[in-house]
Amino acid sequence: MNQTILVVDDSSTVRKFVSVSLSMQGFRVVTAEDGMDALEKLPKEPIDLIITDLNMPNMDGMELIRTLRSNSTYHELPIIILTSLKEGSLRDESQALGIHSYLNKPFSLEKVQYEVSKYLAWSE
Repeated sequence: MNQTILVVDDSSTVRKFVSVSLSMQGFRVVTAEDGMDALEKLPKEPIDLIITDLNMPNMDGMELIRTLRSNSTYHELPIIILTSLKEGSLRDESQALGIHSYLNKPFSLEKVQYEVSKYLAWSE
């Protein structure tokens, strides 16, 4: 069975760009428009890794990460941040919450694929 990645970003372009790339690598991809949407989808899907933006409406990425880390079911779930926010304090705070990688936009698909491959095996 394919491993599933949840891509959380308010930009439909980013969601599609990342989703298509990861799907071509053999991953199943689920998308969410913001943190609230992600939290609604998580119990319905067996998610193996999350890629999330930080700056989103309704519930931003940091609040999503805090919520996940406070829940024993998702406490160890690998999380990769993909954001245009470059503030050092955000990077420090997210690392303190146990994120696995912090990537800045603009990004290369190769870098995203490399970071994902550190935590999940490609199923070709």
